[in-house]
Amino acid sequence: MSESNFWKTVKRNLPSDCHSTRIENRNGGGIPDVHIVWNGFAFWIELKVCKGNKVLLSPHQVAWNSAYCRKGGISFILVQVPRQKSIVLFDGSLASEVFDKGLDAKSLYRGSCFKELFSTIGAWGLGVGD
Repeated sequence: MSESNFWKTVKRNLPSDCHSTRIENRNGGGIPDVHIVWNGFAFWIELKVCKGNKVLLSPHQVAWNSAYCRKGGISFILVQVPRQKSIVLFDGSLASEVFDKGLDAKSLYRGSCFKELFSTIGAWGLGVGD
C-alpha cells in the first residue's frame, strides 16, 4: 500500500468533527503529511507505510518533528504495517528514536482499530497522554 492509499484509509476513518488538510510537500523540509484540527485540538501526522521493521523517516522529518514538539506543538508519526495488518502511532517528539529503532520504538498505540487509534489521540489532546 502506498502512503497515498494509506491517507485515503485514514481520512475515511477520521472522526466526523475533524478538519484535515493533506500537505503535498515535494521540496523536503520535513513538514508532516497531514494537519488536523479536532474539537480545537490541532496536531500534525506524518504517514508512513513500513515493509520491514525500519520506519523510513528522513533527517528533515526527524528534525522538524523534534523541533516542533520542543516548542510545544503536537505531532504524531502514524505507520501502517501491512504484513501485520496493523497501525502504529508514535509521539512526534520521539522521531529520533523511531528513526533509530523503527517499529521497536516506544509507541502510543499498536493495533488495527481506527476508533481506538483516535481515542488514543483524543486522550492526548485532553492532556491524558503527556
